[in-house]
Amino acid sequence: MILGPVTYLDCVVFCAFLAPQLIIHVGLLETLLVVLQCLPFLLFELPFKFIRERYLVRYNKQSSFVQKASPFEDFVIRCVRYAFANVPPNVGRIFFSKPVALPFLRFRMLRHGYIRSPIHWHEYRDKRFKGIWIIKDPMTRPDICVFYAHGGGFSMGSAYFYLEFLLTWLSLLSDTGYRNPAIFALDYTLVPEASFPAQLEEAIAAYEHVLSTVRDPEKICVSGDSAGATIMLSMLLHLANISRHLEKMDNTGAWRLAKPGMAVFISPWVTLVSSKHQNTTSDYLDAGNLHQYARQYAGEKVSVNDPLLSPGNCRDISWWKRAAPSKGMFVTYGAEEVFAPEIANLIRFLEENDVEVRSREEKGGIHAWPVACLFLSSALEDRIKGLKSLVEEVRDKIPLDQDHCI
Repeated sequence: MILGPVTYLDCVVFCAFLAPQLIIHVGLLETLLVVLQCLPFLLFELPFKFIRERYLVRYNKQSSFVQKASPFEDFVIRCVRYAFANVPPNVGRIFFSKPVALPFLRFRMLRHGYIRSPIHWHEYRDKRFKGIWIIKDPMTRPDICVFYAHGGGFSMGSAYFYLEFLLTWLSLLSDTGYRNPAIFALDYTLVPEASFPAQLEEAIAAYEHVLSTVRDPEKICVSGDSAGATIMLSMLLHLANISRHLEKMDNTGAWRLAKPGMAVFISPWVTLVSSKHQNTTSDYLDAGNLHQYARQYAGEKVSVNDPLLSPGNCRDISWWKRAAPSKGMFVTYGAEEVFAPEIANLIRFLEENDVEVRSREEKGGIHAWPVACLFLSSALEDRIKGLKSLVEEVRDKIPLDQDHCI
């Protein structure tokens, strides 16, 4: 199932779903104050800068992203950039919440002629974690499973906001030949409701569940974008060195689990706090807010620079070699994103020390573009380009199982 790109009608409907949830969860007064705060940007700054920087500035003076983006992509990313820097996270998180994202997805499906999802998915709840199973045939064991953690700076996001992206990913996995692809999307607890190690513990418990369902760790690909990728990298490091981390993990997560077959990461937040994180004219992330979220995630008991929380700070190559999946890792990121220098630095370190890692740097690309372009780009090939590269990597490392049985 691959729906069409987001339209202006979709944007209006999204706002219609969003408004009552903001009033319910944030309050009418604070919602109005945020709207009033945004009005000068929406009425004056946005149209002025959009017209000037897109149509009046010479091409070679434009930012790398503006040079390659469509007007709609450019317009939306400018709004996201402003929101990320200026809208409080307790307001921003409502944009990505289940009560907004799920009815919006159902509207988009209905607009494309789907009364019900053509791909099976269901919520899964355990006392230790929760998430969403997406699977072609729920009665058959998966022959490939992606274990995914969403992004959102640890303080925003939900598996439901990523559901259309993940349904598309599963469709592409099916198209490439897998008989029964599956995805488990972890819906971890956000900051400030919980800080480290809660999110890592939930990921470990969910991975144990995925492993018991799939049974063969070589058929599991752990994945995530941004903060979700951080959690997955932390999980790999923890599984490779359990005894070292029991104190940080409140003596939980002590069970030993087999490593997954491979890992695929989208714009991973590899180093939580770094002087190399600098705002760019293209990207929508704000380094100052990111560092604030990182410190909230670390909490008061563990340093934000601890390599278990901040994998980019891990320079113990023997630890990485024990942590790396048997079939390696693949990392895709944008050359213009805030995280790019630290991502490139970690990739270079791993390559120089013979840890199997492959990477793709998107020229002019911004943060988590394989996710965003699915909704914002117009041409189908552009919308699924990033996802197709992930599918090709998975297909290359986790071969089709022709003898698959229940």
